[in-house]
Amino acid sequence: MEDKQWYVVNTYAGHENRVKENLQRRVDSMGISEFMFKILVAEETEVEYKNGKPVEKAKNLFPGYLFVQMIMTDEAWYVVRNTPGVTGFIGSSGGGAKPFPVSPEEIESILRRIGVGEKKINVDFTVGDRVKVLTGPLINIEGVVESMSNENCEATVLCVLFGRETPTEISYDDLQKIDFI
Repeated sequence: MEDKQWYVVNTYAGHENRVKENLQRRVDSMGISEFMFKILVAEETEVEYKNGKPVEKAKNLFPGYLFVQMIMTDEAWYVVRNTPGVTGFIGSSGGGAKPFPVSPEEIESILRRIGVGEKKINVDFTVGDRVKVLTGPLINIEGVVESMSNENCEATVLCVLFGRETPTEISYDDLQKIDFI
C-alpha cells in the first residue's frame, strides 16, 4: 500500500471551507477514512481593529485551494474529484492522470506557517552541555542544559540568576552550545 501524502485540490475561490466540509462528509459517508487523513484550508489568523477593539480574522493564504493528506487510491481520487466545489487537483496532467503529491519540504513549510507543522530543529547540544542564551531578557547568560523537551523544542537550562542556580525553560532557537578550546 502507498504512503499517505499531501495533494493540492483546486476549489472555487471563497468556497474552501464549504468544500472542506463537503469532502469530510463524503469521506465519512462513503467509508474511505482509511485513505483520507487530513483536509486543510491554509489560513493564518490576523488581528484587525474595529471600533478600537481587536478582532481576529482568518486569512486564506491560498485562495481556491485545499490541502488533502491521503493515500492516492482510485476510490479516494474519485471521491475528491467528484465532491461539489472541487474543480480538480494541482499537478495532474489531465486525461485521467493522477496528480503528483506536494513535496514534504513544501508542505512542512506551509504547515509550520499556519501553526500545524511539526517543529524539527536540529541542535548541537545535549543534556550536560554548557550553552549561552542568544536572545531575550537573559541574553548572553550561560548555563548548563539540565533537560530537553523535543516536543516543545525547549531546554531547561540551569542559569545563575541573583547568585542562585535557577532552572529556566528556553527555546532551542535561543541557545548556542559553548565549545571549550
